[in-house]
Amino acid sequence: MAHHKSALKRIRRNERRRLINGARRSRVRTFVKAVEKAIASGDKAAAEAAFKAAQPVLMRGAQIGVVHRNMARRKLSRMASRINAL
Repeated sequence: MAHHKSALKRIRRNERRRLINGARRSRVRTFVKAVEKAIASGDKAAAEAAFKAAQPVLMRGAQIGVVHRNMARRKLSRMASRINAL
């Protein structure tokens, strides 16, 4: 256990950030799953709507650092190509 005041503060801060980042990561995954579900159903209009909703959430997660920016770009690219193939 930490004894320094600054180390104790860092532990508290890290725990707050962990919870916030977990919620953000979960939100990103939820939006991606909605797009995947729409693509699987074969409904192009629903897939495009879900993709438009997921795109800013995914890029915001990448900008904040919750997910890697290359992973966000790769996912968006693959989802867009799958939607165009419908």
